[in-house]
Amino acid sequence: MKKPYHHGDLREKLLAAATQLIASGGVESLSIRKLADQVGVSRTAPYHHFKDKNELLCAIAEHGFQQQDQLLSDIVTNPDHLSPAQLFQRYMLTYIQFAHSEQETYDLMYGREIWKTGQPTVSLQQVSKHSFRLWLEWIEELQQADIFASHDPALRIAQSSWASLHGLCRLFNDGIYVNRDDLEAIACTTLNLLLKPGILDE
Repeated sequence: MKKPYHHGDLREKLLAAATQLIASGGVESLSIRKLADQVGVSRTAPYHHFKDKNELLCAIAEHGFQQQDQLLSDIVTNPDHLSPAQLFQRYMLTYIQFAHSEQETYDLMYGREIWKTGQPTVSLQQVSKHSFRLWLEWIEELQQADIFASHDPALRIAQSSWASLHGLCRLFNDGIYVNRDDLEAIACTTLNLLLKPGILDE
């Protein structure tokens, strides 16, 4: 029996299925043919939405950035009476948890599969830049709240704090730090190095 082309919101279903496939078997386990079979459509149907595997991977990464942005938005708009420093701490731990729970997507968002050996789509480049702008804007607000040193440009604080956070995620995801019970303690120590001394105790 010939498989149908349309399948409700096919693009979203393809993305969800592709994300699940790479989560269980890595990027190498994903192919357009396997994806079509997984969703139950013809093997040509995905090509109406993604011209090739690279474009599909970029779309998964793009969705990851959107999820990451939502995490930041949820924390900033729902402070729960926390201080700016405590909010920053909450975001760090939430970000690390996201990177761990969505490891394959996180690898696509920041890894060589797309940015070095692949070809990032225009849409992905725009979304990733927007994500960093949101981060920078929040760092500027936190700097005004006096939790970061005022003599450093907000851009440099945004770059260095994200680099520290991303590096910690990579060490855990890559198995360098295998004792995940230490994760929160290491993150909090990193936080104390980034913030003005004693700011979390206020």
